[in-house]
Amino acid sequence: MKSFPSMNSTVFASLPLIPSSTYQLDPRLLAAPRLNDYICRGKGFSSCRLISFGSPRFHRHSRISSTATPNEGTVSVINFEELMEKDWSFLEMDNVGSLAAYTQNIDRVLSAGKVDATSKILVSFCSETFIDKLIESSQCQLLLVVHDSLFVLAGIKEKYDKVKCWQGELIYVPEKWTSFNVVFIYFLPALPFTLDQILGALAKRCLPGARVVISHPEGRQVLDQQRREFPEAVISDLPDKETLEVAATKHSFMVTEYTDDDKLYLAVLKFKEA
Repeated sequence: MKSFPSMNSTVFASLPLIPSSTYQLDPRLLAAPRLNDYICRGKGFSSCRLISFGSPRFHRHSRISSTATPNEGTVSVINFEELMEKDWSFLEMDNVGSLAAYTQNIDRVLSAGKVDATSKILVSFCSETFIDKLIESSQCQLLLVVHDSLFVLAGIKEKYDKVKCWQGELIYVPEKWTSFNVVFIYFLPALPFTLDQILGALAKRCLPGARVVISHPEGRQVLDQQRREFPEAVISDLPDKETLEVAATKHSFMVTEYTDDDKLYLAVLKFKEA
C-alpha cells in the first residue's frame, strides 16, 4: 500500500471506518511537518474530523470544474496514522503481469463510458492509476470518487484538488451528488451489497441514457488470485451475463455490452429513457 502525504484543505463526506488488516505508513511521513484536512462523516454522524497529514508533494492540473466547499459543522481531531484499513494496493499496476495489456484494457473500460466535457461521473472502488488515466483522457463537469479507504482518497485528492471524494459505500452516496450520466464500478467484488441493491441505488441517481460500466481490467483469472490472497477485501464475485440482465431489467437498465474472459471483464449497462 502506498503512503500518502498532505493535501490542501478539502471536505470528504464519509461513513464509519471498519477496521481490518493493519499496515504502517512510511516512517518518513510520521516525522514530516503536519498539515490538516477535514473529513466529514455521513450517514449517522453529524460531526467532522480534522485529519493530520504529512507535508505536501505536488498537485496536478485538474480538468474538472470547481465547486465551493460547504460548511460541515463541528470538528474533532484524529491523526492519519491511527486509522486502520484494508490494503487496496493490489489494485495498482505494481502487481500486473503485462503492463501493456492492462493499459489497453483500462483504455477500453474508459472508452465504454463515452465521457465528454458535460459528463457527471461517479467512480466506485478504483485505483489511483484509473483516475490518472480518466483525467488524462477526458474532460468532464464533475468527478466523484467513492471508496472506503481514506488513504486511497488522500492520494487522489493530493493530485487532483477538484475531484470530489467521499469515503463510504456506493449505495449511501449523499443525495447532493446525483444526476450522473457515467458510472464506473471498477472493482465490484469489493462491494458488500447485492447487484440488485447496487443497481437499485444507481437507478435513483442516474440520468436517462446514463452508462454504468462494470469492469475488472485483468479478468476472472486475476480476480480468483486476488480472492485467495486478499479474502478480507474481495468479498463477492463478478456477475455472469444472465444474472446481470435480470438485475438490470428490474431497475430499468439494459446490458449493451458484455465481455467475460480470463483477461478482461467488461459490462456496460444503459439506463433506459424515462
